[in-house]
Amino acid sequence: METMVESKSSGFGSNDLQADAELSLSEFTTFLQEIRDQPAWRAKADREMDYCDGNQLDSEILARMSEIGIPPAVEPLMGPTIDAVLGLEVKNRGDWKVLPDAQNDAEDVADALNYKLHQAEARSGADVACSEALSAQIKVGIGWVYVGKESDPFLYPYKVEDVHRNEIFWDWFAKPDLANARYLIRRKWFDRSIPKLMFPDHAELIEYAGSGWLGLDHTTLTVDGGTSTGLYVAEDQERGWSIEEQEWRDMGRNRVCLFEVWYRRWDRVTVLKSPDGRVVEYDKRNAAHVAAVAGGMLQPELAIVARVRLAWWMGPHKLSDTPSPYRHNRFPYVPFWGKREDRTGAPFALARGMIYLQDQINALHSKSQWMMSARRVVRTKGAVIGPDELFRQEVARPDADIVLDAKAMREGGIFKVETDLQLTQQQFQRLHDSREGLRRVGGIYSEFQGQNANTTSGVQFNSQVEQSNQSLADILDNFKTARTAVGELLLSLIIEDSIGRQESVFINGKGIRPDKTVVINEPALDDETGVRYLNNDIERVKLKVAVDNVPSAVTFKQQQLSSMAEAFKSAPPQFQPIMLPYLLSLMDIPDREDMVRAIKEVGDSASPEQVKKLIDQAVEQALIKARHELEMAKIKQQQPVVDAQVRKLISEAVNKGVEGMFSATQAANQIALMPTVAPVADQMLRSVGMHDYDQPPIVGGVPASVEPVALPRNTDPLTPTNPAVGLDRGIKGGQQLQGAISK
Repeated sequence: METMVESKSSGFGSNDLQADAELSLSEFTTFLQEIRDQPAWRAKADREMDYCDGNQLDSEILARMSEIGIPPAVEPLMGPTIDAVLGLEVKNRGDWKVLPDAQNDAEDVADALNYKLHQAEARSGADVACSEALSAQIKVGIGWVYVGKESDPFLYPYKVEDVHRNEIFWDWFAKPDLANARYLIRRKWFDRSIPKLMFPDHAELIEYAGSGWLGLDHTTLTVDGGTSTGLYVAEDQERGWSIEEQEWRDMGRNRVCLFEVWYRRWDRVTVLKSPDGRVVEYDKRNAAHVAAVAGGMLQPELAIVARVRLAWWMGPHKLSDTPSPYRHNRFPYVPFWGKREDRTGAPFALARGMIYLQDQINALHSKSQWMMSARRVVRTKGAVIGPDELFRQEVARPDADIVLDAKAMREGGIFKVETDLQLTQQQFQRLHDSREGLRRVGGIYSEFQGQNANTTSGVQFNSQVEQSNQSLADILDNFKTARTAVGELLLSLIIEDSIGRQESVFINGKGIRPDKTVVINEPALDDETGVRYLNNDIERVKLKVAVDNVPSAVTFKQQQLSSMAEAFKSAPPQFQPIMLPYLLSLMDIPDREDMVRAIKEVGDSASPEQVKKLIDQAVEQALIKARHELEMAKIKQQQPVVDAQVRKLISEAVNKGVEGMFSATQAANQIALMPTVAPVADQMLRSVGMHDYDQPPIVGGVPASVEPVALPRNTDPLTPTNPAVGLDRGIKGGQQLQGAISK
């Protein structure tokens, strides 16, 4: 129904069940225990991220290398190899585009939302947040992005930021998009002063609980009454809680950990489905809902729906528990999935398969350096003068000065210093193979990084790049899905803030299309029913908006420019003026839009609507001219020699016709119909011997008895006020003239 209003309540009877819907301490504890029993994947992810950051040698390995004299060496190939994928995302990054999901939806509303979404994308940091989430996605398998409203009124109202994976805990058995997840928890540490500002009603509880109840006078804690009874219960809850204290309280640093718990409650409710596909929850307090059901226009249906709620906990102490502050009824955190283990569901990505080869590369580097500087000595015992420790240090020097015992050498002593260069060459070959293997396990070929290693032609080079794209297709497709979800959440916040608020949105056509201003939520009145409604109601299209990706990177624009330039060269000359503004719009030049507008004005290029209008006018004028010529031919063929009585009838009809034509001409001037009326009047007046409306008749054009009525311009009192009357008089006069001629 057009007048049906969505109910903003949380459901019939929801207020009565508010207490039962809140999250209890036992249920919250169950969530934390489930998280504790999840697969231990976070430690592996931290190690994989360290390798990507170049931290690849721990203290134990460095100590062992120092014992045998091997110098530490690191060639961090994992980071640059994976960064090539990040560069691919930046290269192909696109803007969100709002499209109406149905043909009958208002395109103006979609254009207005598209403008507001682009503005929010740029100012909320959405692109940077998605890129950071992609970095974690392709390295360790999971990244997170938060989409919500900014609490600081001096900043942009929407906030999109990446969240570290170790802050987020979720229902392990939920779908990847968390559509059926029971809970999602974010843990974050704060100084005690921040939570006290966030929850001023619990400032005393936060102060005492965060300090371990130091300074609290327990003699004032009474169960029977008093202001401190709540503190007594809160302190007692900590004694029986099974979660360790260090997970939420740090007295040494004066910090506490807040748990931001998003959870779902399922309920059986009655819903109404409208013919246009919208679904609203039935509210018996809404008169439109009751009337629609009573009139049989809508049929109520029972359904099981989920409601999202938000609770804040500081250890066992609940600080807040309310319905979700957002209308989209989804968690405001979007996961960016890389890959998941089949048995456990643990996330992983490209870094896992690269670690072994990265360790091998580092080991080969260290060992190669050691072997190139190592010296192997074969000597007879006692052949060298001095202690062995000094000898080892001396023989390792390139300018070594070793003193031999002459007596031992005369008695057949041996002393030789050897270097095994062949073994070093083998190590170098293994190092090269490990470098190539690290790229292969990640599906990233050297050509993908811009290195023409083994290819011999451009076709082979492009083929290798395409193979890399195919091997990364799964991860990149997951990224596209997650980024679209971020855009949908951001769009829902924009719609939520725009509901019922009239706003004018200016849409810049950038010289290609005409600039326009769209007014959304504009109050209007139906002329037929008298019902007041909102024109371009943004709430009605909330469920009919899709988000699509439109590439906007510099390289993509360059490709478009090259393709457009080739098409422009090969286009026929008559089409090139039409294509030129579109070609210029792809160029990054100053004042591009002004140049496009100037070219269109000079070229007198018309829009398709204007061209169609001009064609229609030309056809209409041609048809009018053809009809007049046909009528005049008939008149000339049928005009007999008439007597005086017929001449008199013609004279009277002509006088009336001239008078009517004059009025019709004046009416045409008033209603801007001169291009159509003027040819008709001109032909008819010329047929009676008049060249112009205000000129006397031509001598000999008609019989002398014809005396045209000379009317001055703008003297007919009917013409200025009612042009239709003058036009009607002209038509009647023409009909009388035609009748007289027929007689």
